[in-house]
Amino acid sequence: MRRALRLAQRGRGKVSPNPMVGAVVVRGDCIVGEGAHLKVGGPHAEVHALRRAGDEARGADLYVTLEPCTFHGRTPPCTEAVIRAGIKRLYCAMEDPDERVAGRGIAALRERGVAIDVGLCAEEARRLNAAYIKHRTQNLPLVLLKLAQTLDGRIAARSGDARWITGARARRHVHRWRSWVDAVAVGAGTVQADDPLLTVRHVPGRDPRPIVIDGRLRTSPAARVYQRPGAVLVTAENAPADKRRAYAAKGAEVWTFPAPAGRIDLRLPFGRMAREGMTSVLIEGGGQLAAAALGDRVVDQVLLYLAPRLMGEGVAAIGDLGVKRAAEAIHLASSRTQRLGPDLLYTAEVQYPCSPDS
Repeated sequence: MRRALRLAQRGRGKVSPNPMVGAVVVRGDCIVGEGAHLKVGGPHAEVHALRRAGDEARGADLYVTLEPCTFHGRTPPCTEAVIRAGIKRLYCAMEDPDERVAGRGIAALRERGVAIDVGLCAEEARRLNAAYIKHRTQNLPLVLLKLAQTLDGRIAARSGDARWITGARARRHVHRWRSWVDAVAVGAGTVQADDPLLTVRHVPGRDPRPIVIDGRLRTSPAARVYQRPGAVLVTAENAPADKRRAYAAKGAEVWTFPAPAGRIDLRLPFGRMAREGMTSVLIEGGGQLAAAALGDRVVDQVLLYLAPRLMGEGVAAIGDLGVKRAAEAIHLASSRTQRLGPDLLYTAEVQYPCSPDS
């Protein structure tokens, strides 16, 4: 199963909104076929593995990281392929949370005499497809907040200059994450300060959709990001229509949402991102957007790149969160660290404090 999980990772950044899936066919003590889902619309992992196993699949065991599908989508149901191949036993890491499957694949195979074991390496499988699971169960994308900061919590100098706080290895790592997610979101301040393209440059991979959160239309329609294919501007529904048309004329999609008290509840645009098929979004800046996203509780994980530098006064990594007591602070759990040249990457899951009425 761990081999199947490693195979599944080959689909990272290539198969969304589908899940990453790996499959291994075992006969006796030998692997006779293996595969992964590598392309939207292409064969699923089970099909690749069974084709490579050929006649050796009959009477063999199949290890797969996610329950085989039972419906006709872009490809035929994998359950039919498993049955035709003559698999004797299926080891499945986890059930598919998609309501079109949700245990039906396992039930269909059991009805045809295939022995089923569910739960092997389940936790690893859930971590692998955290974005897919959240998208299917909550109709929201998995949201990662990336911050590149000095040890004293600054993402830019007082002048706004931020090039470069972290080193080359850390920047390559950020671009690898860009190639894996469906979209990258930034605030108006980042666009004004850096005029970023938000493309993947330092590693091979696809470009994510660029999304700018600009409720007051402070950014220029001439900013480079709006000329990229798939660019989205998120703004207030009461923003002047003539100004909104200027962004659309550059090719950007303009999404409008209510903005009581002058700000958009970020759960609304992130919900639309999910409906548009985006399962994962990377927030890259700046400090006010980071604070708003944490305040609206849309962030699931943080990627904190720490540079061994001190800046003193400068631009804070995160704006005001309204925390008045230490007990109200947002906690980070399941933390992991990774050395990237002189910098340190701190990765953790966000745990929000309970509200008084919960």
